[in-house]
Amino acid sequence: AVYGARKMEDYGRFLALLVSALLVGFVSVIFSLVWVFHYREGLSWDGSTREFNWHPVLIITGFVFIQGIAIIVYRLPWTWKCSKVLMKFIHAGLNTIAMILAIVSMVAVFEYHNAGNIPNMYSLHSWIGLAAVIFYSLQLFLGFAVFLLPFAPVSLRTAVMPIHVYSGLTIFATVIATALMGITEKLIFSLRSNPAYSESPPEATLVNCLGVLLVIFGIFILWMASRPYWKRPPEENAKALLTTGGTPEGTEAESTMTDGGNADESDLRSNSEAARKQNLKLDEAGQRSTM
Repeated sequence: AVYGARKMEDYGRFLALLVSALLVGFVSVIFSLVWVFHYREGLSWDGSTREFNWHPVLIITGFVFIQGIAIIVYRLPWTWKCSKVLMKFIHAGLNTIAMILAIVSMVAVFEYHNAGNIPNMYSLHSWIGLAAVIFYSLQLFLGFAVFLLPFAPVSLRTAVMPIHVYSGLTIFATVIATALMGITEKLIFSLRSNPAYSESPPEATLVNCLGVLLVIFGIFILWMASRPYWKRPPEENAKALLTTGGTPEGTEAESTMTDGGNADESDLRSNSEAARKQNLKLDEAGQRSTM
């Protein structure tokens, strides 16, 4: 009874954190839209500053919010009834959407700079941002090739999984740090006088609050992704846990495109168990043939 009560308490904490993360992420997207429409002339695709405004909106919506949801999608207890293959496609689909939005946001920046004869790739924000997009694309490609497609051998999945875990969490944290640099850089360039950024005008206050929300969202997502007791259970235990309202015990954290690898852990165990049984059968057959 005490064990079940603790499990229900863990489940309640997860739901509270999930709702908080979704609320903070959604408000962050709203703040980015208020910023560009109320203070920065809105959105368009004409080479003007309105085209540049797509950059912060798409980065916050896709590269931060949607990527964050993709990280924890396997942690949602009501998805444990779904097949692992379906959840892999959902997870990969969310990451693909995030990558597409990030690439479109980069195109908007380059077109705006080229139209205004502004140099490209000179700031630390642009360096780290481009690196994050490149590594995220590689992460997504490797996730498809190794964990989603059925061709990768078990040994390769086992070797790649720790790297996949670490790189996914690192990329997500890097994206948030880069977004903070970007919005600060934009405020410094835009609010030079009348009013200046140092005078804390309403726009600066709004965007600073947006940065705080991004940090909080990142903390929520990373915390949920790193708690072993909120990990998706192996396929054979999921139904039993759901019927008791419990949450599983685990030992490994996941990250972006890692939940697919997490689900593959049961595949690895199943394959190993099947191989062990097959070896036993072969041994028995060999013993019988020699008697």
